[in-house]
Amino acid sequence: MVNYYKDLVSKYPIVGIEDPFSEDDWGGFSLLTNSLGDTISIIGDDLLVTNSERIKKAQKEKAVNAALLKINQIGTVSESLEYAKLARNFGWKIMVSHRSGETLDDFIADFSVGIGADFIKSGAPSQEERMVKYNRLLEIEKEIT
Repeated sequence: MVNYYKDLVSKYPIVGIEDPFSEDDWGGFSLLTNSLGDTISIIGDDLLVTNSERIKKAQKEKAVNAALLKINQIGTVSESLEYAKLARNFGWKIMVSHRSGETLDDFIADFSVGIGADFIKSGAPSQEERMVKYNRLLEIEKEIT
């Protein structure tokens, strides 16, 4: 699989791969990060599950170089801030993500900007619960520029 990913990255303008292996394949993640981590983001979602203990293990194992953050997965904004701080201290990219079954609340747009996230993942701009996040980002851009 590592060779397959390397081949894809050599052929296409890929900037990141999210969960390239199963959530407990620490060795696979580490091998891929060692091979491509200087070129692209290897993003931990199911590997990290927005869990501070798993992110610490991932740093130790050099398993990823980017973290997906789902506020509702860890439970509180305070815990999410701690998780984001760990990722930032490790020098990783941060991607804040919505969840399936998302509401019309646009808080994750503000949260993403507030923590200086590198990316926000809200899905294709085809459904209202996604569009409110993108529209909020546009409002924030107007406010800060």
